[in-house]
Amino acid sequence: MPVVVVFLIFIVCLVIAIPVSIALGIVAVLPGAFDPSFTASGQFVIRSMLGGIDSFPLLAVPMFVLSGILMARGGISKKLFDVFAYFLGKMTAGMPCAVIVTCLFYGAISGSAPATVAAVGSMTIPILTRLGYDKDFSTAVVAVAGGLGVIIPPSIPFIMYGMASGESVSDLFISGIIPGIMIGGLLMVYAIYYCKKHGEDKEKIAEVVDELHEKGFLSVLKESFWAILSPVIILGCIYSGIASPTEAAVISVFYALFVSMVIYRSIHWKDVWGILVEAVRTYSPILFILAASVAFSRVLTLMQVPQSVSAWILAHFTNKVVLLLVINVFLLIVGMVMDTTPAILILTPILLPIVTAIGMNPIHFGIMMVVNLAIGFVTPPIGVNLFVASSLTDIPVMRIAKKAMPMIAFFLMALLVITFVPAVSTIFL
Repeated sequence: MPVVVVFLIFIVCLVIAIPVSIALGIVAVLPGAFDPSFTASGQFVIRSMLGGIDSFPLLAVPMFVLSGILMARGGISKKLFDVFAYFLGKMTAGMPCAVIVTCLFYGAISGSAPATVAAVGSMTIPILTRLGYDKDFSTAVVAVAGGLGVIIPPSIPFIMYGMASGESVSDLFISGIIPGIMIGGLLMVYAIYYCKKHGEDKEKIAEVVDELHEKGFLSVLKESFWAILSPVIILGCIYSGIASPTEAAVISVFYALFVSMVIYRSIHWKDVWGILVEAVRTYSPILFILAASVAFSRVLTLMQVPQSVSAWILAHFTNKVVLLLVINVFLLIVGMVMDTTPAILILTPILLPIVTAIGMNPIHFGIMMVVNLAIGFVTPPIGVNLFVASSLTDIPVMRIAKKAMPMIAFFLMALLVITFVPAVSTIFL
């Protein structure tokens, strides 16, 4: 069966709203079904699906999902926001900037963009609205800043890329720190510009910040200390060599449970079963997509798609700058219509040989790919962050997307820097 037909069937399946995991399973089986001599029979596809999820690094994903839910239920995001609002609140755009920094830190706990939007947005959007900020702007800030959740380590997409490429997940984590901070900084620059242009209600903001100041720095720090310590423990275990990313993910679950139940007492034993059920419901669709993506990527390899695409692109785009721009545009389009997990697992075997052929570091490419797909979280039609933010505020998705466009432009500026200045990603390697 021709490759073009396989991809057309896949696109049709997505258009008629067949779930991604089922669509991937269908197109993985079709070549073997129409050509009995083709190696990838139905048995091969099933073995590939089971073998693809039999991975130690992959165990980190459900653990980070569970940890993120525990942190959200335990009110960790509110503790983080308070300490950043204490320091930034009275500056121009101080409260939106505090939200962005909270997303940055919460991303270092959950590893998931939608989880960051849900946990931080449910708490901060009402606060910003109450302080006089435009509700559309407040929602857009959280939706875009939530994308930092997959760039700041630990990151679930980095784990997926490490699995697809064979690269070190720890190296990917450490390489995501500077790009994540840079993007967060650019978003704060835009927030300052926006607030200078549209103004702020300084009196309302001062009331809230003064309440925090009345508590005193030590009191605010004491309440937020355990929340701030969580990413330090998770990343410290990984970078010090005490634990692998998977082991650190398990540590983060027990830490989140301890802090939420013993320190903050915001979770009780009766809540644990519901949290476990929510974690299973969140991870199960990811698991099915992952299994089907692995099978489909192996079928594509047997059909020699990576080699063919690589040869065609390298033959038609000889200039390195043009080639990287073309790959970026392609990944941006993919990010608009496909979830990160299947996109990474399908495209990594195709694109990685191309970029390594022009001398690009695979870790550098992994950062570039994930940043591209992070932008996809806030671009229609499949922008997951937009839908999560919309569900929190009842604002139509397209209205949030319109308000987010200037921030996406800053995200794109950061993407160009990351693409053409390798040191931004590889300085710690």
